[in-house]
Amino acid sequence: ALGKLQKVLISESLDPCCREILQAGGIRVQEKPGLSKEELLREIRDCDGLIVRSATKVTAEVLEAAERLQVVGRAGTGVDNVDVEAATRRGVLVMNTPTGNSLSAAELTCGMILCLARQIPQAAASMKEGKWDRKKYMGMELNGKTLAVLGLGRIGREVATRMQAFGMKTIGYDPIITPDVSATFGVEQLPLEQIWPRCDFITVHTPLLPSTTGLLNDSTFAKCRRGVQVVNCARGGIVDEGALLRALQSGQCGGAALDVFTQASGAEPPKDRDLVNHPNVISCPHLGASTREAQSRCGKEIAMQIVDMATGKGLTGVVNGQALSKAFAPQTKPWITLGRALGTVLCTAGKQMQGSVQVCTLGTSLKEAGSYLTPAVAAGMLAGGTQKEVTLVNAMLLAQEAGLKVTTTHSDVAPEPDSSTGLVQVSLQGTPHQVTGTVQGSTPVLQQINGATFKQPAPLCGPVLIYKAKASDTSGLATLTGLLSKAGAQLLSYHSSSTVAGEQWSVAGLSAPLSNLGELKPRVTEAFQLHL
Repeated sequence: ALGKLQKVLISESLDPCCREILQAGGIRVQEKPGLSKEELLREIRDCDGLIVRSATKVTAEVLEAAERLQVVGRAGTGVDNVDVEAATRRGVLVMNTPTGNSLSAAELTCGMILCLARQIPQAAASMKEGKWDRKKYMGMELNGKTLAVLGLGRIGREVATRMQAFGMKTIGYDPIITPDVSATFGVEQLPLEQIWPRCDFITVHTPLLPSTTGLLNDSTFAKCRRGVQVVNCARGGIVDEGALLRALQSGQCGGAALDVFTQASGAEPPKDRDLVNHPNVISCPHLGASTREAQSRCGKEIAMQIVDMATGKGLTGVVNGQALSKAFAPQTKPWITLGRALGTVLCTAGKQMQGSVQVCTLGTSLKEAGSYLTPAVAAGMLAGGTQKEVTLVNAMLLAQEAGLKVTTTHSDVAPEPDSSTGLVQVSLQGTPHQVTGTVQGSTPVLQQINGATFKQPAPLCGPVLIYKAKASDTSGLATLTGLLSKAGAQLLSYHSSSTVAGEQWSVAGLSAPLSNLGELKPRVTEAFQLHL
């Protein structure tokens, strides 16, 4: 469902390698850092791709203006500055580079922990003021202290292993990573309630989600050891800033190191200065990814991901189109085409786009196929009716809004002779409408429609005419041949089904669609043309 990627706009200053890789992949690149909102709305209109860091806000309005946009790439972790739902609705892929910044963010966190233990920034600032305060900056050793790492993904585990080298005991919590896995990198996992009273330092490495907003708050600070030290180099808002300030003022929190703030975006400073100005707070202007290496890595990774997507090699780092990631594997492409085709045939034969559709995959080879066949069938069902471009990215969202519910089931057993290839069966629940198909070679084919079976499966590609007529009346084919010769078109294939209740289905592959089926209509009980 992806068109050709011709032109990409880079709206922020990125490592030159980003532009070079895109150009080497045959893509035109426009670099325009520092655009105003109005300029961005103007520039984006004829772009197929947009690459951003943190400053560009990719809002619904920007996506609306970008008529040709297929992909938004963020050179960094997270996509806080992209309206992912609006992008999904328009069928625009959103991708990021989750690994590019990890080491830089981890190293900054370790530096922050050392700075808290020895008050290095405050001591350096006092020296610049001409002072020599040796007593004022009494610190502590990290050796033997306990560090709690909340969030044990890529960055959390890098921080843990580095701080273990300083002799710190590392404990932590993560809802997804299992305790067995975290034990392999030396982190003992505990419930949060047991972590608070045990640790001398806390560092957070989670995304900003409703469940992590205010993870450190008045009640959790109260459960901590007096003088606990806090580091946030992840996302502003994970630590409740009001609670942190109160804990600093009371001495419950001994010091904090912050690289991120609730109100600040990547581009502007926090408006409330009380935390930044507190003597026991060390703060940086969101420098987690600000190393030459991380910027080069992120620029390189996002460019390579976009070139891979443009050349059909594969999809990585996708935030909102997981179904599409599978669509790039050569063996799944024909199955996705089949899913779309079956959806379109079912919707046209059933004359409805609403209700419940059941997709059933049969055969072990299709065990994982539900993830991409469900949106493919939904896209096929919708293709007949909506004006919008329906893709695997937005099919499920648009289907839901259209009152169409698509569910999937799987059985490992498929009937012979398709047991090795697999079969896909799509039914409109509460109606007799059901279609079954498979893939032969790389061609999607129809095997069954509403209980009538094709001994020789009918190809579902290009312009196709499907009609049902009385089995005793064979004049339909002669009429069709006449219509085709008038239109200067050819009959490329013709398949007829078994007889059910005295009627037979026919599927004709045409070289071009027919503009008028008037002559055929009296000879058939129903007929429809599709372009698959």
